[in-house]
Amino acid sequence: MKPIYSIALLFSLFLFSCNSEPTLQKYFVENTENKNFVALDVSPEILNVDQTKLSLEQKTALQSFDKMNVLAFKLDGKNKAQFEVERAKVNLILRDKKYQQLMKFGSGKEGASVSYVGSDDHIEEFVFFANKKETGFAIVRVLGKDMNPTNIMTMISVLRQSNVDLEQLKPLQQLMK
Repeated sequence: MKPIYSIALLFSLFLFSCNSEPTLQKYFVENTENKNFVALDVSPEILNVDQTKLSLEQKTALQSFDKMNVLAFKLDGKNKAQFEVERAKVNLILRDKKYQQLMKFGSGKEGASVSYVGSDDHIEEFVFFANKKETGFAIVRVLGKDMNPTNIMTMISVLRQSNVDLEQLKPLQQLMK
């Protein structure tokens, strides 16, 4: 075989081996600049917590949290068809077997779900997906390292003690109007 054919064959094998399936990460990247969406990255600093007042368990839970990505679709009278398309895309992504559903509320047209990626003791990502046919939908990805359900419950207790920096959440205010 000539060298040029060998290179072409290797290159085509490389292209076919790449995973082209949709993921939430790709979905976030593709829609960050879309005018129908509000995108927000939230760091742990939003909690504005006095570290000296935290227990060891709370500090461990806080350290397992890296960041949170929020992507929200604001429904209006002009984008109803686009809303249905985008909601179907998200539902399709969340049906992938890597997203293990913890709980679901409501129906497919309106409700919320909580899923995770990873094993029970080493969760990499929690995904909250909520949609309402009158207002739109939101996807929240909580990313971390070695998170577990106990850490999440502990984080909720830390949230209660925190002085949340609302400046980081300003972009979401336009969605609530």
